[in-house]
Amino acid sequence: MTGRSGIGSARRKKNFWLTTMMLPGAIWLLLIRYLPMLGITIAFKNYRAYKPNTFWNNIIKSEWVGLKNFEFLNSPDTAVMIRNTLGYNILWIILGMVISVAFAVMMSELSNRFAAKAYQTMMFFPYFLSWVVASYFVLAFLDPTSGMINALEKASGGTATNFYHDTKWWPYILTLCNLWKNIGYSTVLYLAAITGIDTTQYEAAAIDGANKWQQIRYVTLPNIRTMIIILLIMNVGKIFNADFGLFYNVPQNSGSLYPVTQVVDTYVYRAYANTHNLGMSSAAGFLQSAVGLICIAGTNAIVRKIDPESSLF
Repeated sequence: MTGRSGIGSARRKKNFWLTTMMLPGAIWLLLIRYLPMLGITIAFKNYRAYKPNTFWNNIIKSEWVGLKNFEFLNSPDTAVMIRNTLGYNILWIILGMVISVAFAVMMSELSNRFAAKAYQTMMFFPYFLSWVVASYFVLAFLDPTSGMINALEKASGGTATNFYHDTKWWPYILTLCNLWKNIGYSTVLYLAAITGIDTTQYEAAAIDGANKWQQIRYVTLPNIRTMIIILLIMNVGKIFNADFGLFYNVPQNSGSLYPVTQVVDTYVYRAYANTHNLGMSSAAGFLQSAVGLICIAGTNAIVRKIDPESSLF
């Protein structure tokens, strides 16, 4: 009996310390993620300030307006912003996955560890830069008066291109900027999954006569399949969200470029700046979250039917 009580006491003590370690993250999740969800009611109210001017008092006293705040979807710009939001995200999800996996596989094959670490650092560094800083890097190349590309065009006898008024270049520029900034992060995740693969699998494949390409195909890729699927599901969940900093700062908020840079996030921001309609902004955020939830659940359901072990839930 004494032994069992001692074991039980040790388990309770262990659980207590594990719970204590978990508390900061749990409190952060509750305060930052779950508590603000009560404010979702703003999407269905005509939010106004009342006395005393407190957030919860304003929510309670504001008038219910039903789906009126979602009327921004009837705007003539709706088709353009939805096309851009979905089109860019679908393209970037596919390109990001393929290029990140390819880079991770290539770096895992490097025999020089110093070179591998240097490449990882150089690829990962842009992820920490804000889009404000990145926008000035882009401006240094594309500025119509002193940009490097325009200087080369003038030096070669050509006519300088005004990139900030010409829409045809920006789908490519935005794609390159997105890949430059985010590829390193995904590559590191895939590389971590690759380094966790048991080396005996490669040795067995080599003994069976598999070359490097066959080892990648039959050993590396199957072992990182779960990581690929998890990141794919999470990215699909954000398919109706756009990177505001990329679409607002990099094009320098040029009105001439709206046909190819206007996305849901920038549209809502500009509409709020002009109308100060907090309800519409909340409605857009609610719509993005609802679409993301549906996309995650749908993608996960498909994955669960194909490969149950790789699904999130």
